[in-house]
Amino acid sequence: MIENPTDVKNIGTVIRNANALGVEKVYVVDTRRALPDDWQDLRDQRSVSKTSVSAVKWTFVKRFDTTDECFDHLEAMRFKSIVTSPHVKGKASIFLHDGDYTIHPKLAVWFGSEAVGISDLAVARSEMCVSIPMFGMIESLNLGTSSGIVLYEVAKQRRAYQSKYRLRGQKGERATPLPTVIPPEI
Repeated sequence: MIENPTDVKNIGTVIRNANALGVEKVYVVDTRRALPDDWQDLRDQRSVSKTSVSAVKWTFVKRFDTTDECFDHLEAMRFKSIVTSPHVKGKASIFLHDGDYTIHPKLAVWFGSEAVGISDLAVARSEMCVSIPMFGMIESLNLGTSSGIVLYEVAKQRRAYQSKYRLRGQKGERATPLPTVIPPEI
């Protein structure tokens, strides 16, 4: 989920990261209503298509007018949400590498706007707040970079979990685990 992005190019980068890491859907909360209702109109914009390296063509994207509307939709579909922020926001707050992202079968990861970060409303409705450890003087990363880092960690953990355990009602460990690293195609 991207909440109130201010730069269309960053939306394309997040879509690219999501698609590359196997994320099913990208939801965009656009309270300013700056984006078109019909996502196909945005897909046709060169700036989004170019920054997503055409991933926007193969990724399901839905726009919401409000944060509450998006949370209502996610909760109706039984998703649990986590938000990302470099600052503790009064919620259970952990560093990215300390989280277990396999606990909830349906997980939504929220990223705030480039200008103001994640909203207090999104923090209040989420399970926890996750931050990327920073060691330099800069305390935050841009939307594209942070989405890539966070989604990679979530995908890595979920892939390792799926490789070890059977799916679809079958309990127990797999006889032969799935590969955790996909070999490059030659």
